Amino acid sequence: MTAAPGSVNRPDAPVGLGIAGLGMAGAVMVRAAAGHPDIKLCAAADPHEVPRHAFARDFNARAYADIRELCDDPAVEIVYIATPHQFHAEHAALAAAAGKHIILEKPMALTLAECDAIIAEVERAGVQLIVGHTHAFDPAVREMRRIVASGELGQLGMIAAWNYTNFLYRPRRPEELDTSQGGGILFNQVPHQIDMVRLIGGGRLRSVRAHINALDPARPTEGGAIAFLEFEDGVAASLVYGGYDYFDSDELHFWIGERGVQKPPDQHGAARRALAGRQKAEEVRLRVERFAYGAEAAPPPAHQPHFGLLVVTCARGEMRASVDGLFVYDASGKHEIALPKSASMPGRSEVLDDMIAAIRTGRPPLQDGRWAKANVEATLALLQSARERREIALKHQVGV
Repeated sequence: MTAAPGSVNRPDAPVGLGIAGLGMAGAVMVRAAAGHPDIKLCAAADPHEVPRHAFARDFNARAYADIRELCDDPAVEIVYIATPHQFHAEHAALAAAAGKHIILEKPMALTLAECDAIIAEVERAGVQLIVGHTHAFDPAVREMRRIVASGELGQLGMIAAWNYTNFLYRPRRPEELDTSQGGGILFNQVPHQIDMVRLIGGGRLRSVRAHINALDPARPTEGGAIAFLEFEDGVAASLVYGGYDYFDSDELHFWIGERGVQKPPDQHGAARRALAGRQKAEEVRLRVERFAYGAEAAPPPAHQPHFGLLVVTCARGEMRASVDGLFVYDASGKHEIALPKSASMPGRSEVLDDMIAAIRTGRPPLQDGRWAKANVEATLALLQSARERREIALKHQVGV
């Protein structure tokens, strides 16, 4: 492997990280990286001046307006790409061509051809790639995978993933409400469910069948979906996602939010009300003010992260996440497995761990380009299935 210049050739030295995109995902990654012992925050890039200045001030680091300048920075060894989805393929190619390892936000890209192009560029450059579907790193999800793989509860039978949120009514840029540019729940939220069930089920899906809906003409992209996924070995998974800000499935998870923070139980419809009457330009401004780097950070999580209700059924028992661990239901009753407290920035810290390990060992991580391409294939198949009202066979799946 041709390593990026700098500290990766000194095994114990921190590795230089550059952040491309200082929006909500980028802001979370900045905070994760700032507390990671093996990472040095070197630089960032974002077209918006306010988060750039906040980053430069807080870390005494370089902040660029263009990702090309970030990729040319010799101190940057890993580029974390959290730019809008329609630019993922272009920006990943820029980073790879500059010899940088890449952490790429999901979705990997918007077409399978773009996924193939990223994989080719990464292999040509000899760098590592992780596509950060962060909820597959949730401690409960990892423990479910371990139990299924061990056979402790017998044969895996089915997986059910169920999540209702306010996703569609959080402040959005215009392209986030345009499916053709990677907007809506099919490219933003359902991939987390796909990634979790593929990890638990072994990875190799055979086919999908889906129904999706877009119920609000003012937010013209998919806000709800229900899907049936079948694995090659016959195991089945069902996915349900609703992002219309009416019912909140955290009601079924003890009012603990996605990141593991306690939330008030009376917020149904609050996101809709906050956006009512606002113009698109004002909505974009609100998104930057509320979520980009420099905005007030959320409190550190007191509990485990989660992504809705996830129930795994095996021959001798069933499992779902608890607030701080995993509930197991078997012939002896219900008991809880305590799990180690998640990192202060759940998911991102573990993604950084996997990248450091990949760089130092030369072994690709699980969530590499081919794994991520399989997730994109499943996402695109859900769209195709809903439009054509039929089951869609998959061809590019890979195992754990």
